Amino acid sequence: GIDKPFDKVESHAPHPGGLLDQREGVLVRVPGVDDHGLVEVAGELEVPPEGGELLVSRSPLLEPVEAGLAHGHAVLARSEACGDVALNPLMLASARQYLKQHCDDVQLHFTSAVAIAPGESAQILHRDRGIWGGYLPRKVEPLFSTIWAVTPFTKANGATQVVPGSHLWDKARQPEPHEIAYAEMSPGSVLCYNGTVLHGGGANSTSDEIRTGVFMHYALSWLRQEENQYLSCPPHHASRLSPELRALIGYSKGGYVLGFYSDPDDETARHESVSPENMFSERAEQFGKIEGADHLVSQSMK
Repeated sequence: GIDKPFDKVESHAPHPGGLLDQREGVLVRVPGVDDHGLVEVAGELEVPPEGGELLVSRSPLLEPVEAGLAHGHAVLARSEACGDVALNPLMLASARQYLKQHCDDVQLHFTSAVAIAPGESAQILHRDRGIWGGYLPRKVEPLFSTIWAVTPFTKANGATQVVPGSHLWDKARQPEPHEIAYAEMSPGSVLCYNGTVLHGGGANSTSDEIRTGVFMHYALSWLRQEENQYLSCPPHHASRLSPELRALIGYSKGGYVLGFYSDPDDETARHESVSPENMFSERAEQFGKIEGADHLVSQSMK
């Protein structure tokens, strides 16, 4: 379960976009549909207490610690099971429904496997939309973020702190202790929240528990991604992904000319100003044809 003010919700939501409460900006889903590879993820991305091979970077939002916080990124290139998690039908449909007011489609913005080891301090509460420097208008919600529990999440072992309703606050307001909830959940459950809700990793006060989760954040398709997916998952890795997953991480166009590429080594000009999907020749190109001058002009402003 999760501390008040929200309860567990049914996994079979009749309207996927309604999963994320507009008043609270956050929820926890209990397992029920299936775990979409979480068992395999646990085996592939198990992070040792001191980080090991998956210790790629320390978050700049974390206070200095003596124990371990391990981050593993580029998870789609490293883990087939994580690709299944990214394509979870309920989460993907929910992201598209929740963000559709401001985009034609969504993209996978950030991926990570994070392990919080005993002794780790709490992360500073923050809003993920801050990565764009505060330049996005407040009325534009850019993110639908998910954290999947690979191991149990408890308040004691570092369950994510969330402040329901804080996406509606004045930007300078700080929460009182009683306003902070903890995403306590069992393996296979998922925490959903938007990019304006205050949140942060919890402190791990246990002596022997490592809290491991997988992060899949979805963003408006026209924004720059936090994780450079083209370097984290370059073409020789992306070629092994499904066409749907490749398109989700950015190997596709986000509009008629948004995200095209030209192959500098192609003397036939077959790959000149085309969608990245043409690199793999397995998927029909989205936004491949302009429907006329009037349509193009009318769609240039909302």
